Amino acid sequence: MDKVDREILAVLDRYGRISNAELAAKVGLSPSPCLRRVRRLEESGVIRGYRALIDPAAIGRGLRVLAGVRLVRHTHADVAAFERAIVRLPEVVNTHHVTGNYDYMLQVEVADLPAYEDFHANRLANLPGIAAVTSYVTMKTLSPDTA
Repeated sequence: MDKVDREILAVLDRYGRISNAELAAKVGLSPSPCLRRVRRLEESGVIRGYRALIDPAAIGRGLRVLAGVRLVRHTHADVAAFERAIVRLPEVVNTHHVTGNYDYMLQVEVADLPAYEDFHANRLANLPGIAAVTSYVTMKTLSPDTA
């Protein structure tokens, strides 16, 4: 992967639906070589797919909470049971296995605080192996598009 490939990836990361002609112009290539590079990046698995970024508030998920989860035990069976359970919860948008004070950091999106309280008490806290959950309500999310 060279500098041009990295530029292509940076542009696609920010503007996923950009046309090939616009992408080529932004990275200083003609359209045909640009398309060949994009296809090579797709075929090699560097580009794993494309998706729409949806405004959570527009679909009734206006509250974003980051939840730090600690497990009781870290045996392979306990970790696997937790991971199987957490990926089935539609409110959990991302799950990160991390180091530090928590074992996992979750990005949870729900309608509002009462919805999170219900989710926390009735779904999250009942998952296998959870010792503790610490919740952080987000006030603002920054990204290159909002800066």
